[in-house]
Amino acid sequence: MRLIVGLGNPGPEYQWTPHNLGFLAVDELANRGSIRVERPEGKALVGRGRLAGEEVLLAKPQTFMNISGISVRELMVKHDVAADDLLVIWDEVQLPWGVIRIHRDGSAGSHNGAASVIGALGTKSFARLRLGCGPEHPLKGRKDYVLRPMRKAELNAAAEMISEAGDAVEMIVTKGIAAAMNRYNRRKQPEEGNGGA
Repeated sequence: MRLIVGLGNPGPEYQWTPHNLGFLAVDELANRGSIRVERPEGKALVGRGRLAGEEVLLAKPQTFMNISGISVRELMVKHDVAADDLLVIWDEVQLPWGVIRIHRDGSAGSHNGAASVIGALGTKSFARLRLGCGPEHPLKGRKDYVLRPMRKAELNAAAEMISEAGDAVEMIVTKGIAAAMNRYNRRKQPEEGNGGA
């Protein structure tokens, strides 16, 4: 079984913020697999089912972003999930809107939730899918940017990106992370994703 965790903050005030793209990705996966992610367990809301024919446990930690690792570690211990079978999804301001990146390991960068997971697990070696939400201009305050509601154009970009992320996760669980990296870590062409409205 693979544990797939989307990072975000609980509460309706955070639902449509860039920082909750990980939660929105899990919602997409839950919809695809007809999985109800609502059972409280390991300081998270979880749902177990099949995605693209493979058994998965979907989770949305309810600890708030900065201590997400506590929940991830509890779920891994309870379900005897190895780091090789963990996939964590989070927002990434270092990537432009609409760009996804998949990696087997790496640092947390400036993401506090990812840092919490790495700290709690004691390893950087787990699969991650990062969802780009970076602005075109330099950020004055990262926290204010990722915790404010997304604008219409951002919501449209997020919807397309979340759909692509769903395809990528299905490929990860069926064909492996190398295949997904080859397929989805392409550079977007300049004309893609500029969107207008």
